[in-house]
This record gives sequence, structure tokens and C-alpha cells, in this order.
Amino acid sequence: MPFVENLGARIYWDEEGSGAPLLLIMGLGWSAHAWHRSRPILSEKYRTIALDNRGVGRSEAPAGPYSIAQMASDAAAVLNAARVNTAHIFGVSMGGMIAQEFALQYPHKVRSLILGCTAAGGPQAVRAEQDVLQVLMTRGQDPDTFAKAIRPFIYDAGTLPERIEEDTALRRKWYPSGEAYFAQLQAIMAWEAYSRIAQISAPTLVIHGENDKLVPPENGRLITARIPGAKLVIVPSASHIFTTDQPDLAHAAILDFLGSQATRQRARPAPVPGPTVV
Repeated sequence: MPFVENLGARIYWDEEGSGAPLLLIMGLGWSAHAWHRSRPILSEKYRTIALDNRGVGRSEAPAGPYSIAQMASDAAAVLNAARVNTAHIFGVSMGGMIAQEFALQYPHKVRSLILGCTAAGGPQAVRAEQDVLQVLMTRGQDPDTFAKAIRPFIYDAGTLPERIEEDTALRRKWYPSGEAYFAQLQAIMAWEAYSRIAQISAPTLVIHGENDKLVPPENGRLITARIPGAKLVIVPSASHIFTTDQPDLAHAAILDFLGSQATRQRARPAPVPGPTVV
């Protein structure tokens, strides 16, 4: 299995599909298995490269706290190991924070940016209600208890229970240690990019569920207003895990955006030949 060593941890990654590279970065406490709804669809047209962030899944879990910049460096190391110079970057939740930091630290590696259900940190970020934060901060060792407690804040009320159970089964199998979970959570709490994301020049899609209680959708609007030319999609009848709540709508918006980047590249005028230098 492919691993890459970076900043004191072995980071797991793998790839599926062919085409333009698309790096997938998952959120707090979730391994890359949580892309189970999106990856088969995206891999039909793209070379998807997914990693387990440090602390979760098959990656090592060194002592924390971690930082978002550290995990962006892990993502860059994965692209280097995959021999990819530039990729589309898609991050959700904490993964969207890592994606923002990645775009700031490694702009030459970013073809386009997709920021799902995420925030830019700092005092401008719109916080979740106290009852939501309480669940996050008191996360216990039993995955089913935690899944039941967090469910009302990350899924839409109309989502089929069997879909939610499919996600829960993955969380149950790949439930991280408390130490690693809180090391990632500390990274989120310490990070801020609102003051910097106006520097991002990559084409950007911001996508957010309209009923997200974990990361309120106002955060998506703040990011869109801050990144030049960013496009915002608010998914109706969807909460934080919008690819489970509304998979068809969400994937259509994502594929439309990615497809427009290919069109944009083809539409660029050919460079005018310069004088020959002998």
C-alpha cells in the first residue's frame, strides 16, 4: 500500500480512475473511506487521489496537537509521491480548511479549488450553536453514541436513515483514537485564513448545505465574497454531509464546475510566437 513520510508521520494515500488529477481531502475524524459516495462518480472522469489525514485511517497518529498547515504539507507530499505537479483540490469541512491552506502555500500545484461545508477560521467565522460545539468537545470512545449525538447537526431531517447508517458503519470501522481526534480538533481551533484567502487566484467553487448546523452556511458566503471570482452553490434540503443528503444535486454541481475548468483551459488563446533568438 502506498505511504509517504512527511513531518514525522507515515501518510496513507491511494488513487482511482484516470484523467486530470483530483486530490480529495476529508474532514475531522474521517478517513478517506468517507468519500464512498463521491469517489466512484468522480473517478469515472478524474484520477482521484485520496489520503488519510494524520491521525485517522491507515495513516500514523503521532502525538498532537496537529496544525492545518502541517496537514496541507501532508497533502503536498502525497501529490509529490503520486508524481503529480498540479491537481484539482477538493476538501470538505476540516479538509476544506486544509485545501484553503494548500492553495495559499502551494498555489502552483492548484488547478482549481472546491471548498465544501467549510469555514475560513478566525473571528469572522460564524460559529455553530453551543449544543453542537458541546457534542464535538465531549466526543466519547463509543462511535455509535457519538454518531447518534452528532446526527441532527450534520444530516438533513429528510435524509433516508439507511444512507446515514451507511456512513455510520464506516465511522464505526475507522473510528480514530480520542488523542488523534482532539489533535485534529486543536488544529481547527488554532487556524485562521480569512485574512489571507483573498490571495487565492485559483478558480474556486464553494459548496454548502443550506441547513448545515455544524458549519453554518454563512461561512460559505463569507469565503465566496473573499476569494476573487469564487462561485457559490447552496444545496437545498442538505446539511453538513451534503453528498449523503443530496448526492445527485451535489455531484452535478461539482462535475459541472470541474468540467468548466477543462473548457476554460481549452479556450485559452494560443501564445503568440516570439522572435527567434539565435
